[in-house]
Amino acid sequence: MNSPYEPHLREAGRLEALRQLELLDTAPSEAFDRITRMAAQLFQLPIAAVSLTDVDRQWFKSKVGVEHDQIPRLQAPCAAVAESGQVLALPDLLEDACFRDSPLAESGIRFYLGAPLMTKTGHCLGAMCVLGTEPRTVTEAECAALEDLAAMVMAQIELQHALGRIDPISGLPNRNQFASDVRDLAIELPHGDVQLAALVSLASPEQLSDAMRVMGSAHLDEIVRAAVPALRVLAGGGKVYHVGTAQFVFLAPHDASLVRFSGALLDWLGEQAPAGQTRFLTTSTVGLARFAVGEDAPLDVLRNLHSAAQDALDAESGLRVFSPEHDAAYQRRFWLIGELARALGNTDELHLVFQPKVSLQDSACHGVEALLRWNHPDSGAISPGEFVPIIESTSLARATTEWVLKAAMRQLAAWHGAGVALQVAVNVSAVNLEEPDFCERVLDGLARHALPAASLALELTESALMRKPKAAQDTMERLARAGVKIAIDDFGTGYSSLAYLQAMPADVVKIDQSFVRGIEGDERKLALVEAMIKLSHDLGHRVVAEGVETAEVAQLLRDVGCDEAQGYYYARPMVPGALAAWLAGR
Repeated sequence: MNSPYEPHLREAGRLEALRQLELLDTAPSEAFDRITRMAAQLFQLPIAAVSLTDVDRQWFKSKVGVEHDQIPRLQAPCAAVAESGQVLALPDLLEDACFRDSPLAESGIRFYLGAPLMTKTGHCLGAMCVLGTEPRTVTEAECAALEDLAAMVMAQIELQHALGRIDPISGLPNRNQFASDVRDLAIELPHGDVQLAALVSLASPEQLSDAMRVMGSAHLDEIVRAAVPALRVLAGGGKVYHVGTAQFVFLAPHDASLVRFSGALLDWLGEQAPAGQTRFLTTSTVGLARFAVGEDAPLDVLRNLHSAAQDALDAESGLRVFSPEHDAAYQRRFWLIGELARALGNTDELHLVFQPKVSLQDSACHGVEALLRWNHPDSGAISPGEFVPIIESTSLARATTEWVLKAAMRQLAAWHGAGVALQVAVNVSAVNLEEPDFCERVLDGLARHALPAASLALELTESALMRKPKAAQDTMERLARAGVKIAIDDFGTGYSSLAYLQAMPADVVKIDQSFVRGIEGDERKLALVEAMIKLSHDLGHRVVAEGVETAEVAQLLRDVGCDEAQGYYYARPMVPGALAAWLAGR
């Protein structure tokens, strides 16, 4: 006895098959239109269509003699074909009890002949149909001819589907097929069953780019094709998917343990080094990730695998298992990027604080460093130690520096207008030094606020200066000639050398706090700081020590000739009002 739910299940399966083919609402295709024109000519009828039966509509993938793209499914003959999976002939719609009152009959259609579009799995997607405005008898030969045309349509559908699921270079199923197969696991395996997948990356993105530039795409194609046989063996006979330029995914055998499976992959990594000149041009890595059948989305599985493979590349370890903790950190990073981009246009979230730089000789304060702070509306205060490194490694650098420079110059103008002659230092990233209009923007801002150029100092790290030394030096020299002060920040942590320090048109060298903290109990560190100060003075630079937190450290720095100090011993970074009170108190 058939289950009362069987028709519903059959229809759900039919609709899922239709969805997987991704045909609905796609653009017209000459391959289908050619068959539709052939049908109209063969039957000498004004109307022909490839009609797909959706939940509540008939959508035409191809049509002749039809103005609209879809009609309601209700009382549509093509829907009856989809439900029965059989040829439907209606010599005269007005003589048929089911369709005499249909919208099709009301529009003047009298004749209908439709043949089912059947998938290999037995689902009927719709119909290849021909229609006329006059009644007409149907022969068996005509029904057979229309069935042949319907088979041609299905062959074209399956061909396009295969082309969309097979990578043309490797011949392997692609990412779309992987997603479909992972979803289909829920049919075969218990819901929530844990599976293990691997992603093999044959080379890093940089290596692929270099290979493309030097040897061209044919070389990359050869690397991919050459890897396929070994990957099939590695997958233990299971399906291997080509999901990226040089990335492949496969599932571990159902009974494989993580230890045994990862061991086999590590052995493969050790053995598969390519021969010849390519041996040192590619670095293979493997990412592993577990996923729960029916719970984890296929694209999330791919993302986790990619994340694990990238972790392996970064750690130079060959293989890594997906880490939710690392993933959370990356998710946080990208959230911060998006939120900071938004915050740059919202004056309520970002603000500047200012930390004094104090003379070690007379305790006077003639300058402050502007530091960016972020108070997120939902997450509260976000540490600059978290978001500043992100700024420096993304395209946010230009917009952020622009925001800080404008805010700093506004505050500087306000102080100068109130008779407070302070110099404000602003941190600048490597990206800013490479901007062709950076110098002009800085000088235009100073002119707009009627500020002397020497009232602004730009602090640049050694690593920023060395990213593109020629461009950095040209920009610095132009700013220095205009009177803007230049400071080398975090001195000693980057590429310090006599030649480098001598070439840069800097006024100030700031010794990084990692050298300053603890000098009271470390004679070697104190000797190193003293040597750095002497070197800087010999080259004509003033020296500022960062991270001064005690009176003892301040005295030691004073004794070895340091010019200025900055740190919690003197003051934490302050908002302008608090800074004004601090200055008044001195």
